[in-house]
Amino acid sequence: MTLADRLLPWLLAFAFTQLVEVPIYRRALDGRTLVAFGASTITHPVVWFVFPWLFARFVPLGFAPGEHGQFWHYWTMVAAAETFAVGVEALWLAAFGLPRALLWSLLANASSLGLGLLSRWLFGYP
Repeated sequence: MTLADRLLPWLLAFAFTQLVEVPIYRRALDGRTLVAFGASTITHPVVWFVFPWLFARFVPLGFAPGEHGQFWHYWTMVAAAETFAVGVEALWLAAFGLPRALLWSLLANASSLGLGLLSRWLFGYP
């Protein structure tokens, strides 16, 4: 697998995430676009590249081998990655003085995760 084969899906997912999250964060931050863009820029590469790597190497597959073990393994990884993203983005937003940063981070990340899963189900993307 080439570098382009690995980066293109991430870039598409990153763009999708930014299209969803940046407007939410801009609203919360009174239009501070760079701060809004920075939140997911910090977390998205870690969620996309590091969490799958960590779970593939250090977390057992789950309750049973086969399809059900992989199902729970994937959703456990998603839950861990999203918890990381919400926490780090909330800290980022709070550092810029945003009140209720955790709630804004929950809203933005739940929106991008939900719309991303819906889009994947409907269109196979991202």
